[in-house]
Amino acid sequence: MPEEIDENGDCLPDTKVSDFEKKPEITYDDFDKIEFRVGKILHAEEVKKSKKLLKFKVQVGSETRTILSGIKKAYNPEDLVGKRVMIVANLAPRAIAGEESQGMIIAAEDNDGNIALMTPMSKMPSGSIIC
Repeated sequence: MPEEIDENGDCLPDTKVSDFEKKPEITYDDFDKIEFRVGKILHAEEVKKSKKLLKFKVQVGSETRTILSGIKKAYNPEDLVGKRVMIVANLAPRAIAGEESQGMIIAAEDNDGNIALMTPMSKMPSGSIIC
């Protein structure tokens, strides 16, 4: 099994994640409907009415989207500007805390509540398809 590496190329120790409640199995056709793309964070700020949410302006190819994400405890907004992230680009818009979110930023959470953004290992252009 390949070891995980951090953004500096250093190996990360394995962590145990306990059993989790599994969601129903989906077909390949269901999965194939999801459009994963690379986005570049142009702006990030706290959502004042929320203890969990950050609000982002994310460049996805030639368009800019507003995306909200529940990662406030893990990141300072200003540290994320300029970062490339993986997003779900074809998720229907949804109102969250009175704001419209136009996608989803992909992150992982372990048993201890630590959150990490899933980021491309190479500097792919904003809008690139993740396959």
